[in-house]
Amino acid sequence: MPAEQKPEIASVWTRPSRRREQLSREQIVAEAVRLLDADGIEALSMRKLGTRLDAGATSLYRHVANKDELIELVVDEVYGELTVPTAAGPEEWRDAAARSAYSLRAMILRHPWVASVLGQVGLVHLGPNVTKMSERMAAVYRTAGFREAETELALSTVISYVIGMATSEAAYLSLIARSGRTEREFAETLRGNGAAEGDGGGSGDPRTEDPEKVREETFDYGLQRVLDGLRARLDSTAP
Repeated sequence: MPAEQKPEIASVWTRPSRRREQLSREQIVAEAVRLLDADGIEALSMRKLGTRLDAGATSLYRHVANKDELIELVVDEVYGELTVPTAAGPEEWRDAAARSAYSLRAMILRHPWVASVLGQVGLVHLGPNVTKMSERMAAVYRTAGFREAETELALSTVISYVIGMATSEAAYLSLIARSGRTEREFAETLRGNGAAEGDGGGSGDPRTEDPEKVREETFDYGLQRVLDGLRARLDSTAP
């Protein structure tokens, strides 16, 4: 008798999308991203999403089994926004790595909720965009000359830096949005408080004149130092 076959583990990625129905999985995911961008992860529920789509939660469950699956889908959706250039040779790896890091930062700033749910995405059922972009990023580090055992470690080091910095930036920008001020106005208020304590005021201070540029320069400084460390590691292990 043939050996009993084990049932396959169900996954949202292996179930076909019900395209003939009035409500599609793509519509659900797009609206979920809009909800998350507007109100944050705490606001996400199948009931609220159904209301926004003018459909009952039951209709949503025909396409998405639960909230965990929905999170997998929305994370994969925003990962598709990443730009990961290829590195044709070892001399191009650093530029490609930096551009990939900037793309990831920009995506997190557009969707600040994503950093808090990355750890919830199952490692077994990775979506096509997460899989594709992760492989492209890993290829950059392999091209640099990292040994296979270190490729993922090098990539994880950079990603951890980006997520940490971008999450802090996103929290700061959310605070500004709640204040009803622009970023420059908010920075001027902070500098004004400092001036009252005798620090000389904020006149001519780049932190108030172009705070977005200051954030970018701060991010880039840290990123370049991380890449410096990886470059030194490559040099130390070169044959």
